[in-house]
Amino acid sequence: MPVEVILPKVDMDMATGQISRWFFEEGASVKQGDVLFEIETDKAAMEIDAPASGTLRNITGKERVDIPVGAPVAWIYAEGEDAGTPAAPAVAAPAEPQPVVNGKAETPMSSSQDKPAQTALAVQETPAPAGAVRATPLARRLAREAGLDLAGVTGSGPHGRVVKADVEAAIAGGGAAKAAAPAAAPVAAAPAAAPAVKPMSDDAVLKLFEQGSYDLVPHDNMRKTIARRLVEAKSTIPHFYLTLDCELDALLKLRSELNAAAPMRKTEKGDAPAYKLSVNDMIIKAMAQALVAVPDANASWTDTAMVKHKHADVGVAVSIPGGLITPIVRKADQKTLSVISNEMKDLARRARDRKLKPEEYQGGTTAVSNLGMFGIKDFAAVINPPHATILAVGAGEERAVVKGGEIRIATVMSVTLSTDHRAVDGALGAELLGAFKRIIENPMTMLV
Repeated sequence: MPVEVILPKVDMDMATGQISRWFFEEGASVKQGDVLFEIETDKAAMEIDAPASGTLRNITGKERVDIPVGAPVAWIYAEGEDAGTPAAPAVAAPAEPQPVVNGKAETPMSSSQDKPAQTALAVQETPAPAGAVRATPLARRLAREAGLDLAGVTGSGPHGRVVKADVEAAIAGGGAAKAAAPAAAPVAAAPAAAPAVKPMSDDAVLKLFEQGSYDLVPHDNMRKTIARRLVEAKSTIPHFYLTLDCELDALLKLRSELNAAAPMRKTEKGDAPAYKLSVNDMIIKAMAQALVAVPDANASWTDTAMVKHKHADVGVAVSIPGGLITPIVRKADQKTLSVISNEMKDLARRARDRKLKPEEYQGGTTAVSNLGMFGIKDFAAVINPPHATILAVGAGEERAVVKGGEIRIATVMSVTLSTDHRAVDGALGAELLGAFKRIIENPMTMLV
């Protein structure tokens, strides 16, 4: 009885698929485990093995045509078996499509004697015929491209199955015999790489909502840029996160004393203090000093070299109508708290008016994002390239803390450091965050 070859389900959201390429033609002789065809979906491309040995006939699955999951695309006939047209599959109660396991589809056994039997390819693999080489589709493709005979490769996978690592080891060590290929045989093109994951189209999103239940607000250039950079950052930067609690009582006391001691100056609106420090101003200074104390963390990643910065240029996230911008306080490690405070107020005002110059918001060596004024306790921020770190600052709040075996009340602020693992490893990130905590809890060091 011929063996039915079906289009398997290779993705959880897949209802239909396309065969991007057949590796064998009608009437070709195939062996169990040979790569029959390649399926292409929006998320992946996967090679599908032949479920049995024999002659490939009645190919109904055409290339580049949508095919329902579970539909037969061809049949494999044993040697000498009648190659008549197979019976059409039953349409009254189509079987639920089953997912692919190791490149093979899990399908129930056919219960009808009037149609070709379906192959049961469950997690427990079907015994291979004598002399057959068990190998994953990827391993077969790599071996085919390298001209290796899989019979000479020892498999380390389940049941002795040859996997990618085995083929790569054989290629590197020259341990597998080269497969003899006809001189005139053309070099087969490598299958196309898996396509990038695509977001839902605009039309697909809008179809999910009732017409008239929404308004469309076109994206401006700022929102487009923010979206593009965030996707780039989360897609290309390996983030990891470190969180610490910092006690603020000493810092709040110093801030109050410094503000009270601020000299008066004349302005257009009358006399006003020369400065008015915020907690955020002191956080900027502390982060800059921490980077100077841990210079290896004051870095940016490039593919060719590590960029080690000589100064701490701290970007500060500022919310503006329709988006977010990060003006930079240059050489914050060398500036006094009053200078940082006044500069930050000017940058924030011009940021909201969209009057910043490019050099005032491009670059920098780190950034601070503070949502404490909104009552947020803690969060993790997205790194803004070319930075290797960003500090997410939560609200200062009274909490119970234990000191010397006694419980007392302290004002505590949670901070989370997001780190680019390519440039700053875990221990180095912990050292940087520890330096920040020491400065915040001993704020007089900001005045030295």
